[in-house]
Amino acid sequence: MQTMTEKTVREIALENPSSIRVFESLGIDYCCGGKRPLNDACSHAKVDFDRVVELLERAKQDSQPPEAEEWNERPLFELIAHIVAKHHGYVRQETPRIQGLLTKVAARHGAALPEIAQIRELFEAIGQELSTHMLKEEQVLFPYVERMEQALLAGRPVPAAFFGTVKRPIANMVAEHDDAGALLSQICVLANGFVPPPGACPTLSALYRGLEEFERDLHRHVHLENNILFPRAIEMEEARV
Repeated sequence: MQTMTEKTVREIALENPSSIRVFESLGIDYCCGGKRPLNDACSHAKVDFDRVVELLERAKQDSQPPEAEEWNERPLFELIAHIVAKHHGYVRQETPRIQGLLTKVAARHGAALPEIAQIRELFEAIGQELSTHMLKEEQVLFPYVERMEQALLAGRPVPAAFFGTVKRPIANMVAEHDDAGALLSQICVLANGFVPPPGACPTLSALYRGLEEFERDLHRHVHLENNILFPRAIEMEEARV
């Protein structure tokens, strides 16, 4: 049996979904960086390993079933519908709202807060990348995974996809997740961990709160895809070969 030290952050998040809240509170990446062993992830986030283990054990004992725990066994078409409705929908709703806040803050406080211009540029890049990314998932990858699942359940062969193995588009999606996560990490640094400066106006405070919530939702979104949907899709494809 693996010890906590040997387990990756991804494995812990899958085994104990209540750990996600602990990882979020400590700035430990459980989605794009989920392949790190826990001790390495703690070192990277500059948090004490023993303290993290204590918090994880406490969360496991006190946990109420959160969003992610049920998806390991549910049909993939249900997981896909959930991702599209909740997380893709969130990105499409929040991106223009946050861009509007950035425009207002830049106009009012741009001279005093030069980092806002950088944050604005980075967030525009995220919005463009995620818009294209989600369309590729919804129009190409997700429909193929659903057809593959339906065929397996019916005992029928799955028509060959133009991209060959499902591993190819999945690898591209994972790389794009990494890119979006890296951009948000840069924004987090520029925004001082999303803590508004003293005396911040309500618009600036709303902007920082919106950026923090956007990052948190993206982490959960990517966790469902990288750590649950994509591995299960690959296993499904391998099972039919």
